[in-house]
Amino acid sequence: MTRFRPTWVVALAMLAGSVTGPAVGPAAASAGGGWTGTWATVPTAVPSAASAAGNVAVFEDQTLRQAVHVSVGGDLLRVRLSNEFGDRPLVIGAAHVAHGVAGESPDQIAEGTDRTLTFGGRRTVTVPAGAPMLSDPVALPVPAGSDLVVSVYLPERTEGRTIHAFAFRHNVVAAGDVTGETKVTPTSVIDQWYFLTGVSVRARRGHAASIVALGDSITDGANTTVGADRRWPDLLAARLRATRHLRNLGVLNEGISGNRLLHDPNPPPGSDAEGFAAFFGESALRRFDRDVGAQPGAKYVIVFLGVNDLGHPGTVAPPSEEVSAADIIGGFRQLIARAHDRGLKVFGATILPFRNDTFGFFTPEREAARQAVNAWIRTGGEYDAVIDFDAALRDPARPDQLLPAYDSGDHLHPNDAGAAALADAVRLRIFR
Repeated sequence: MTRFRPTWVVALAMLAGSVTGPAVGPAAASAGGGWTGTWATVPTAVPSAASAAGNVAVFEDQTLRQAVHVSVGGDLLRVRLSNEFGDRPLVIGAAHVAHGVAGESPDQIAEGTDRTLTFGGRRTVTVPAGAPMLSDPVALPVPAGSDLVVSVYLPERTEGRTIHAFAFRHNVVAAGDVTGETKVTPTSVIDQWYFLTGVSVRARRGHAASIVALGDSITDGANTTVGADRRWPDLLAARLRATRHLRNLGVLNEGISGNRLLHDPNPPPGSDAEGFAAFFGESALRRFDRDVGAQPGAKYVIVFLGVNDLGHPGTVAPPSEEVSAADIIGGFRQLIARAHDRGLKVFGATILPFRNDTFGFFTPEREAARQAVNAWIRTGGEYDAVIDFDAALRDPARPDQLLPAYDSGDHLHPNDAGAAALADAVRLRIFR
């Protein structure tokens, strides 16, 4: 068995017998509570430099078996697949969903839980280039805080052009159509999610809703323990499940490594960043409607962005994209307005300190801009509530840097303890 590790992984790491579930009819699907997101991730394109070098994953007559950690439970589920960055139709030969096995790799699923996914009643479907595809509802009870395993069979030669580059858990590839097998023999291990962007559930009882965490690598889970689900949105979801009146709130992680509020990826010509910058994803202003507004059951959004807007110019983006505090505040005001237009409550999270970071982000001028933005978040009164991540993780003796106990070592990303501190800094009373 091999681990698929295209060269961009190395570069970007330096920076940051089945049970067929019958189709559920519309009346049954709409009975009880509404649909809400329980898991999500951000799809991106593959860098053009990787394509030119032939460094794009290719699947043919293979099954992708990918695991996700859900937040809120339900009695029905739907899976969202995506070909949004593909340049040709995506043929899905078969797709299944099942419970994962605690402590096991996704090559194994829980006996008797496998369900066939259908799309408009069809088991085989072609997803047009540039489009997502939502499965029919399937009857499979989903425990809150559990793992689901989604298996997708790709019969034709398929390039992995719609991707979330860092899953922070291991997924597997197996030969042939083994979507319904309880255990498969992996031919390779992948550390990404391909073509899989969301899972929603119908609440068993009462009304469920979701919180969207809109962020960058710190939200995505960079430098937390792989496979342990210690991203701060996962830990926030665990706190909600332990709080009786909030246990029907899901948390959707729409963080993406390298993401910026104001700019799309724009690597300087000839730089190493050409090989990975596309994985940073479209700007939050561009992706907001898809990653926040279109999420089923979304009621709240936490905006935790800005450090890459400050740090990328002159490193992995042109110096001409240097931004001011006023620029960032203007972008936040746009997100606030668009969230309120959709009836969402929007909470602003302060930007963490990053003095001595290993990426070359820090300058005194950028620190001054960070302080100005944070002061506006705290006192501007434009967000519906403030989450002061900066106060929770900064070093009291040196407030322009992370507390060492929370520092993963690059002086920018929190470690597992830091992620827990972020989750604990969210005051649960803001979710009314």
